[in-house]
Amino acid sequence: MSTSTPGTVDRAFETALYADTDTALDTGASLLAADPSADAELTQRGEEFIATAWRRGWQPADVVRIVRRELAEAHVRLVSGLIVGAEARHEQPRGRRWAAQLEELDPGTVRTERTDRFSYATAVLELYRLLLRLPALEPLDDPTSKPTRKTPESRMLPRIRALLAKAEATGFPEEAEALTGKAQELMARHSIDEALLAARTPAADAPGACRIGIDPPYETAKATLLDAVAAANRCRAVWNEALGFSTVVGFEPDLEAVELLHTSLLVQATAAMTKAEAAARASGRRRTKTFRQSFLAAYAHRIATRLTSATETQVTEDLLPVLATREAAVTDRTDRLFPETTTTRLRGVNDAAGWTQGAEAADRAQVERHQQLP
Repeated sequence: MSTSTPGTVDRAFETALYADTDTALDTGASLLAADPSADAELTQRGEEFIATAWRRGWQPADVVRIVRRELAEAHVRLVSGLIVGAEARHEQPRGRRWAAQLEELDPGTVRTERTDRFSYATAVLELYRLLLRLPALEPLDDPTSKPTRKTPESRMLPRIRALLAKAEATGFPEEAEALTGKAQELMARHSIDEALLAARTPAADAPGACRIGIDPPYETAKATLLDAVAAANRCRAVWNEALGFSTVVGFEPDLEAVELLHTSLLVQATAAMTKAEAAARASGRRRTKTFRQSFLAAYAHRIATRLTSATETQVTEDLLPVLATREAAVTDRTDRLFPETTTTRLRGVNDAAGWTQGAEAADRAQVERHQQLP
């Protein structure tokens, strides 16, 4: 019975991980394929790469997102398995968001699809090359803040999710408008209730942060929409274009609102854009990338006004000091996370039809003023 030679994995890594050529990758994969007893150490090294990513500010969803963006689904299953293995050795409890990200994983290996050891080893080395080069990110866990209050999930959140799901599913613009508007009002009410509760115990509450993926195409317009949703819900969004995500900073109920509403509005925008393109093709006109970019940019621009209007219906003068305090805390946390930021301009927004139809779609999904909730 053969035993693993510690040098097998080291030699494969030295050959393949620090060079970007296919020849180096093939040589490293051949070394691993020839030594089945090296598999356990190979997996252990992968889990160590994952642990290093955590120390550099990455979270499970971030790693899966970048692997899916740069490689293939087989690599996503590989990295998911490594994350599960690494987390099994972690004894300290993680936060709610971290746990939710772990629940979304689909762990597995490529061996069920690729029967030969060489192909499997190639996929592992391709993945490890990527993990090795992950840059440091801003740590989302604030070591200077005190633990956030642990409260059960509000009964309002399932109602909000249900309203947004109906808005996405309906084929009637007026109904989508009413449902989305009601959802934003409930979000604002939920946020204010949390703010008032936190004001009674201010030391127990502090802003948090989460990352939301911005998938191609038309990333700039989608990031603009997320920024509008974040601002309307008293959060700040900072886009990392190179890595394909925005970091949203805010208090927990507001972060929940941003995640829910951004997803819903993006679904509605895509459905409206697809419908507009189908109508254009039926009339013999051809829609282009510029049309879609302009459509989404106008949609984001108009939605910002609608969401802010709906949120303001919930604010009375006695709430202003509490909200101002929380806004200052969010700004401070954002500035500490991102001391240097730049402004990104939307490019390619020069299709008049796209802009007009995008604005009209936002009007149909608009958040109108409704009677203030008691």
